[in-house]
Amino acid sequence: MKVALFVPCYIDQFYPGVAVATMELLEKLGCTVTFPMNQTCCGQPMANSGFASASAGCDKNFIASFRDAEYIVGPSGSCVLHIKEHLHHHEEEAAATKIRQGIYELTEFLTDVLQVKELPARFPHRVGLHNSCHGQRGLHLSSMSERVLPSYSKPEQLLQMVEGIELLKPKRVDECCGFGGTFCVFEEAVSVKMGKDRVQEHEDNAVDFITGVDMSCLMHLDGILRRKQSRTRAIHIAEILNANIR
Repeated sequence: MKVALFVPCYIDQFYPGVAVATMELLEKLGCTVTFPMNQTCCGQPMANSGFASASAGCDKNFIASFRDAEYIVGPSGSCVLHIKEHLHHHEEEAAATKIRQGIYELTEFLTDVLQVKELPARFPHRVGLHNSCHGQRGLHLSSMSERVLPSYSKPEQLLQMVEGIELLKPKRVDECCGFGGTFCVFEEAVSVKMGKDRVQEHEDNAVDFITGVDMSCLMHLDGILRRKQSRTRAIHIAEILNANIR
């Protein structure tokens, strides 16, 4: 299966190890992975700030970079959702290249397309799972607690395949961490308070790591953890699924 790797700009700049782990994991599972070199920001920051029209250049570049891809996979639920819901300035071309239908968040791709049943991974640590809002409510990666429906979680399904892991959940399993893209800049105090509340529930479980599908949320939480000199750290789910710690 041929996969074009979509690496969000903040991961490229700050967390390249997440991109490497994603690529290595996909290759371990039999995929042929390519990396379009001209890719850049998907345009989400502009759209989140109310300036979607300013992302026209990003839309055009994304289509040009990924137009021939069979599947597009990215380690970021929010960026993947942005692509699925935008590209408004190039509707016909986006529809013709089937980009919206062919782009997947990593855990979504592993469960729905590859239908992974086992993983060659080992991670002997206590891990708290954070549900990011875009992935949960936009991509439907997991069920929502306020709806009386059968419970499911694609990230949790994959993490349960990892040898040695002890997975723990906070009391409020799908509460926002407060990052919210540009929200954390415009509403800093509210954002920090929400992040501290999330961190506290995970620390109450004495976890070694907090994981999730969005490094942006994890970056927010990790900043709070480091400032309070907590022993807990944030780690992207790709790094756990690709790990083989003995």
